Amino acid sequence: MSRAALFTRLRRTGMFAMAVALTMGLASPSIANELDDYPFRDPALPLNTRVDDLVKRLTLAEKVSLLHQFQPAIPRLGVPEFKTGTEALHGLAWTTERTNGNVVTANATVFPQAIGLASTWDPALIKRVGAVVGDEARGYHSQDPGFWGLQLWAPVVNPLRDPRWGRNEEGYSEDPLLTGAIATAYGKGMAGEHPQYLKTAPVLKHYLANNNEIRRDTTSSNLRPRVLREYEEQAYKPVIKADAATGVMGSYNLVNGRPATVNPDLNDVVRTWTDKTLYNVSDASAPYNLTGSEQYFKTNEEGFAATIKAGLDSFTVDNQNSAPTIGIINSALAKGLLAEADIDKAVKHVLSVRFRLGDFDPDGGPYAKIGKDVVNSPAHRQLARKSAADAMVLLKNDRGALPLDPKRGVAVIGPLEKTLYTDWYSGGLPYKVTPVDGIKARLGGGAKVTDTEAVDRIALREASTGRYLGGGAGDAGAVLKAGATSVGATEQFDAFEWGDGVLTLRSVANGKYVERQNLGDATSPFVNQAPQPRDWFVHQQFKLEDAGDGTVVLRYAGYEIPNDWDGPNSYLTVAADGTLTLGSPNAAGATKFRKEQLTSGIDSAVSAARSAETAVVVVGSMPFINGREDHDRTTMALAESQSELIKAVRKANPNTVVVVENSYPTTVNWEQENIPAILWTSHAGQETGNALADVLYGDVNPAGRVTQTWYRSDADVPDILDYDIIKRDRTYQYFDGDPLYAFGHGLSYTNFRYSDLRVGKPGPQGTFEATVKVTNTGKRAGDEVVQLYTHQLVSRDKQPNQQLRDFERVNLEPGQTKAVHLSVPDLRHWDVTRGKWVLESSVHEVMVGASASDIRQRSVLPVRGEQIPPRDLTKDTRAIDFDDYSGVELVDESKVRGDAVGVNAGDWLRFSDVDFRSGAKTFTAKTARVQPGTATVEIRLGGPRGRLAGTAQITSTGDKYKYSTTSATVSGLHGRHDVYLVFTSDSRISTFSLR
Repeated sequence: MSRAALFTRLRRTGMFAMAVALTMGLASPSIANELDDYPFRDPALPLNTRVDDLVKRLTLAEKVSLLHQFQPAIPRLGVPEFKTGTEALHGLAWTTERTNGNVVTANATVFPQAIGLASTWDPALIKRVGAVVGDEARGYHSQDPGFWGLQLWAPVVNPLRDPRWGRNEEGYSEDPLLTGAIATAYGKGMAGEHPQYLKTAPVLKHYLANNNEIRRDTTSSNLRPRVLREYEEQAYKPVIKADAATGVMGSYNLVNGRPATVNPDLNDVVRTWTDKTLYNVSDASAPYNLTGSEQYFKTNEEGFAATIKAGLDSFTVDNQNSAPTIGIINSALAKGLLAEADIDKAVKHVLSVRFRLGDFDPDGGPYAKIGKDVVNSPAHRQLARKSAADAMVLLKNDRGALPLDPKRGVAVIGPLEKTLYTDWYSGGLPYKVTPVDGIKARLGGGAKVTDTEAVDRIALREASTGRYLGGGAGDAGAVLKAGATSVGATEQFDAFEWGDGVLTLRSVANGKYVERQNLGDATSPFVNQAPQPRDWFVHQQFKLEDAGDGTVVLRYAGYEIPNDWDGPNSYLTVAADGTLTLGSPNAAGATKFRKEQLTSGIDSAVSAARSAETAVVVVGSMPFINGREDHDRTTMALAESQSELIKAVRKANPNTVVVVENSYPTTVNWEQENIPAILWTSHAGQETGNALADVLYGDVNPAGRVTQTWYRSDADVPDILDYDIIKRDRTYQYFDGDPLYAFGHGLSYTNFRYSDLRVGKPGPQGTFEATVKVTNTGKRAGDEVVQLYTHQLVSRDKQPNQQLRDFERVNLEPGQTKAVHLSVPDLRHWDVTRGKWVLESSVHEVMVGASASDIRQRSVLPVRGEQIPPRDLTKDTRAIDFDDYSGVELVDESKVRGDAVGVNAGDWLRFSDVDFRSGAKTFTAKTARVQPGTATVEIRLGGPRGRLAGTAQITSTGDKYKYSTTSATVSGLHGRHDVYLVFTSDSRISTFSLR
């Protein structure tokens, strides 16, 4: 039956009217009958017709109500309630409660973290994962449509230019092409295959240049035009262009001095990438930052109006309470800051996506029949296991240390050997297969398996009284008190160390972690009740500090950053009744304890390692502690205790395999030199243990590849706040050092030979096709990830050393050869001299291989394009279109749009290869200066201390957004020169010319 026919039948029978009446709480079906003839209810009409019809029937008040995250029902029109923002980063995760804004977690299939999914380099697989996530979102939605919304806030497509980013686990790769390919696949899976309707509505996070957590709402990401066009935008553009996402989320940070919440590119650029309507949203509370931490606008009315005009359509503020948003927007309308036409435009964006989700169809659309029974189905579990195994990366395998022999006994050792952790954007694990569980299941009771978490078991005895600190034995634990005079189960704690002295204390009595009982209460006691370190404020963290006399004091290290509600105290004291509380601002006033080590983690590890033929050491991170949202990492190293553990086990048993389970590149230099085999996995979800066993024992031949450069030292990466990958030689594209593991690295249990690379003739924009033959020369079937890179040999501009252009994961049986076809769509780069994409005449090196450092076949490709002409500075030139710089900050020319350059004393800008064939006599510039008095800009040739051609005065305008024109006479400008603008004091420059 056609959809139009179904609609007609429902109308005739009155079933649709009855359904609407019951759903919307109308007084009677007769009222709903009046809706039947409204065009917006007719699925046979064009989408725009339906949207326009509904919008014209809404009152202004009703339209405004649709601009908040929680959109109320409009019963008179049969409009149901709608909620944006269900999290679904690597499985259906969570939403927020409609009455209090609290997080409610779904128990759904949990796949590997995003960084793990990308490590498969397999878009076809990731599309299947996305389809499962979309199905399970529909399954939950079927139970409570107004609560489990279908606008899914995933995937995260910020390029991972810095591996220390706290949210590294959420992204895909440092390469924009790989990021775009994986994101497109995941988004396509979630959105479904229907040409018009959406299974779910994916939203890309976080636009734009959001790759640091430190001061994330006040730092500005400096994006010179080439970095913006060639790097940052290229992660988002292919996803939007492929209709694999229905909008973007504005990020917290500023970009070139302007908050991303009011970035005009949300309209001016992002919406040009597709002919579909996009529904863009703000990040949580970000619109309030405009008047809060960012101090960008004086009033919320100004900020909210600018947000809508810039291109965001939904306000994620005040949790479930839409009243403040409605009041602010109404006030902005009354003050003339917004017009009803602005509201209409945003509402049309909102409703367009809701129509595509089936919100206003009689039958709910083609995906409405998906029910809760799909959640965590056997097929979904199987896919979780496959994706976890396919994502694992074999970093090292010396002399065939892997796969393991299932007939040989194994010791499974380490702090992650029998636990699985979730992260902030995880759903609840429906079940857990830990590493030791998976290995035991694989061996089936044959070879002996021993295991130990290899953590110290301790007791803490109050130094002055001799009383031991203890909790409770029940599942809910109990308030920690110093009371017992001997050590029982409730006085024993396993101390898990996570680096930088931070540890968590797990009670032996009930297996729960010690945490604050009540957040926001400075006098709150501590209890052993947490199933794992958790929550936005991670309040399970402590440090044991040496007090210098054989005793220790306990410092509370929760939250990572201080919060006002804790008061001044961060050290623990024991009250008169024995209760442990925060009672001192310093170590001097803290209660002293004697730490008694009941068992040694290292000793237990060494004993287990010696008892087995092979030792598997599982180390890594705790996702709520070692880098996460709101908390960047300061080092790429393993926790010190984990490094010591690996060394001790290796000394006890040469047949040691290390499994690194974390969410980012790690400086495992010693391990690379001394450990026979190293395997990496992200936190991989419910099937981690089975997948790990599949790989360790060769049931799955590993083919995961790293998606970021693994550096040898923290010194290999510059300041995390420096976004200029070109100047700072960031990512594999520009890095000149020797990485520990190169981008794209990953080994296999078989070997592959590359041969017969053939490169076709280049077409427009430098597009070309290439084929290469790949042969499995080993005895095992396996997957190879064939990677094609190019390097432009001659250019006016600095070019990447290598740039990934295409890739394909191929399966080969032993002895099999396949011709792998690869396609390169574009060899252009951004020409700052003319503000456009350009294909230069040059020879390009074409490199095909197994990683960026393992190139197996090379060829050259002459490309006929154009030569970038010398700069013509007689035209008004944007200062931001420089070729090089020193110092400077990129800033907002105005609060609405445009970029300028902010300078201080000694800063300079370089504009290369300027042709002064006609000579030049006058320098003219648009400048602004807040401070009183004047500054100067010197026009020099050949260098920042080169020949002085002239000096212009920059006068005070009193406002950084108020520009004046400055000019000066210049001399000696003939021929071709590099021009330097050298500044002597604080000011801004927008445009300039030399005529």
